[in-house]
This record gives sequence, C-alpha cells and structure tokens, in this order.
Amino acid sequence: MRFPSKEQIAALRERYPRGTRVELLGMDDPQAPPKGTMGEILRVDDAGQLLVRWETGSSLSLIPGVDSFRIMQKGGRS
Repeated sequence: MRFPSKEQIAALRERYPRGTRVELLGMDDPQAPPKGTMGEILRVDDAGQLLVRWETGSSLSLIPGVDSFRIMQKGGRS
C-alpha cells in the first residue's frame, strides 16, 4: 500500500471537510452499507481514508479513488 504525501492529505482535507454529506454509490467490502446510504465525513486520516458515520450506524471509511461515492453537501471547517 502506498501512502499519500502530506500535500495530498492536505488536499483531501480541503476537499472533504468535516460535516460533508456523501452518498455511497459502491464499495467492495462485505461490511459496506447498502448503495444509496447517506453518511457524514468525520475526518480524513493520515492514510487518506475518509472516516464516515453512515446513517445505518456504522463508521466504515471510504477510500477516494477506490470506493464510489458522491458529495451531496459540502461541510464546514472545524
């Protein structure tokens, strides 16, 4: 696994701030919520994964460029 640079992490944190609402379009994971599930980004970790609190109650992370999702509403800064 190749980890993103500090600059790439900073760009991800800018693009996906805390509170951003996303819709899951697809994820290759048996633990994944159903397609169409809405979630809220809690943070971007140091590996570049998006920690999401899903409306189903789970908190499975998204991997940009691997998992399929779309931004529904941009979050604010915190």
